[in-house]
Amino acid sequence: MNPQDIMQKVQSIANDMQSKVEDAIRQSPAKDLEKNVRGLMTQGFQKMDLVTREEFDLQTQVLAKTRAKLEELEAKVAALEKK
Repeated sequence: MNPQDIMQKVQSIANDMQSKVEDAIRQSPAKDLEKNVRGLMTQGFQKMDLVTREEFDLQTQVLAKTRAKLEELEAKVAALEKK
């Protein structure tokens, strides 16, 4: 057997093992357990009134713009007070 044949055989064995493991997981109660845990976690997170990452990033941008506008207005007020 040459090295290429050996590598093909190893790849074939690896693919077969991966397929068997995936089948075993699909047929095991672990898959149901995973779905149940995900469901419980989702319900728990909804009760905690959390925001998504997108909402958080959007609010961060809004806050940065508001802060910049406030600093601009403070500078204008300070300039008017000097007059």
